[in-house]
Amino acid sequence: MPEHENDQTDPRGIRLQKVLAQAGIASRRAAEEMIAEGRVEVDGAIVMEMGRRIDPKNAVVRVDGARVMVTEDLVHLVLNKPRGMHSTMSDDRGRSCVGDLVAERVAAGQRLFHVGRLDADTEGLLLLTNDGDLAHRLMHPSYEISKTYLANVPGPIPRGIGKQLREGIELDDGPAKVDSFAVVDVWEGKALVKIVLHEGRKHIVRRMLEAVGHPVQRLVRTDVGPLSLGEQRPGSLRVLNRGEVSSLYRAVGL
Repeated sequence: MPEHENDQTDPRGIRLQKVLAQAGIASRRAAEEMIAEGRVEVDGAIVMEMGRRIDPKNAVVRVDGARVMVTEDLVHLVLNKPRGMHSTMSDDRGRSCVGDLVAERVAAGQRLFHVGRLDADTEGLLLLTNDGDLAHRLMHPSYEISKTYLANVPGPIPRGIGKQLREGIELDDGPAKVDSFAVVDVWEGKALVKIVLHEGRKHIVRRMLEAVGHPVQRLVRTDVGPLSLGEQRPGSLRVLNRGEVSSLYRAVGL
């Protein structure tokens, strides 16, 4: 149901079409057309009047069902964590850590934290944000956010290993299983395998592969939910684009 004129309008707010334009969704004219077509929601209700004003810091805005980030205060970054870097914002022993890469942002007032962690020897995708709600849901087991890893292990890989890992194996802290397992490549007594799982226990991939006789020699996390590392070089940070942020929010129901 469309909202009634003036319902919940914030007279001190910003016109909705201007907010959409500033968020990079569309020009003001195109944003007005989206509103008129009933494609825009504010706080769960469709808005079709052009005069609607909102507070971008507090309003939840969606276009075609996808969350639009309209506040400049929220930060979403992807780091390709290199091997040897610690997943901490500071290290009292002076070791290389994630906080070193965002020191300037933190000094400028951004309160960033990493979502989950990778051990020092594991490389790959690590999300940094100041959005506590998003971080909490991404880490909470009930949302079952998948994580994809590539692992170098000793080969060859027996045919039944994938089935064994999918059905589950017993570890010292309880059973564990993967969502999928595939052998990507084999060469000179080694193999590259791809594992997808939504487990979050410490060293879970390393422990599972060790348990089936293929200890990890190198481990890279390539994906977290809808986010992918792609060709991003090790040690680099990038800001998520609008589509990636929206997909993260959809994945955790925000």
